[in-house]
Amino acid sequence: MALHSAAVSFCCVSLNHQASFLRQCSVKSSRFSSPSSVSLPRFRIQGKAVESGNGPLETEESSLVVCFGEMLIDFVPTTSGLSLAEAPAFKKAPGGAPANVAVGIARLGGASAFIGKVGEDEFGYMLANILKENNVNNEGMRFDPGARTALAFVTLRKDGEREFMFYRNPSADMLLQEAELDFEMIRKAKIFHYGSISLITEPCKSAHIAAMKAAKDAGVILSYDPNLRLPLWPSAESAREGILSIWDTADIIKISEEEICFLTQGEDPYDDNVVRKLYHENLKLLLVTEGPGGCRYYTKEFSGRVKGLKAEAVDTTGAGDAFVAGILSQLALDTSLLQNEDRLRDALRFANACGALTVMERGAIPALPTRETVLNTLLKPVA
Repeated sequence: MALHSAAVSFCCVSLNHQASFLRQCSVKSSRFSSPSSVSLPRFRIQGKAVESGNGPLETEESSLVVCFGEMLIDFVPTTSGLSLAEAPAFKKAPGGAPANVAVGIARLGGASAFIGKVGEDEFGYMLANILKENNVNNEGMRFDPGARTALAFVTLRKDGEREFMFYRNPSADMLLQEAELDFEMIRKAKIFHYGSISLITEPCKSAHIAAMKAAKDAGVILSYDPNLRLPLWPSAESAREGILSIWDTADIIKISEEEICFLTQGEDPYDDNVVRKLYHENLKLLLVTEGPGGCRYYTKEFSGRVKGLKAEAVDTTGAGDAFVAGILSQLALDTSLLQNEDRLRDALRFANACGALTVMERGAIPALPTRETVLNTLLKPVA
């Protein structure tokens, strides 16, 4: 078997292609102002799980969230507002959207597990250890002897655009096979969470679809965050087609205003009629994140908006994943939130705070907040 690591290949993408497309949508997050704090006279939050002796967190009834997909190393500049070429040095930080969510849930006191593939290398073992140290069940991780763990250099430039350079093609996460899946873990989950990057290439695409089907057949709630990374797809059309190919299977979907614009080919993401076009018959909850503006929520019975928290952004990497971790950590303990608007709004305030706190530090996983930190932030008196 030829080793995939025989030659180093990479793709350098500043996301200019993605950004230029999104600019056509005229997305202006400044339509909404961000409050300096949030008043929570009736704030309620679900209790936290109990730590078991072998690391992962458990509750009497399964509240496990299994996250499927990529885990990699992010290299983040030590100085903000510079391009990758201008950055004098980089801080190494574990990342990858599904892994970020898994760690985020565990930090918040929830039960989580990660399924994915890394290289049989120093970075791969480091990532597995980081999951374990954060009380994330890593028994579903696999190690590829012939491909390296993925790397990504990421920065937030002065113009507000994120710039990425990916070292993959192929990286180990792309090579996960259906035969390597831990189906027992998937079937015992309360929620199965995933993105779209694992749909780009085989064999990971088939593994993703098989895992999703096993979870659905077992009655597990499916959570989907497309997490659009346009330069990783062969074309914009293939990205749109791939993301939408599994859309109608999900029970919960989280998307950004930019992703609405992309999926609807330029329609106004602030128009509720446009958003409702993405709401399929079996969907239980559609969430639209607006960065510091907060989020919008849509169910069959009700919809609304929850304002965000003001935060000094140092690095926005992982903010959306922290938001997802916040809401899934609550839904895993009590899915009846989906039928109670007041309690859902409380859970979304919690999720918004998770996202806001994450942008205040560099790196995704290192910046994810604890439950105590989130609650202390939410319960601060209004200035």
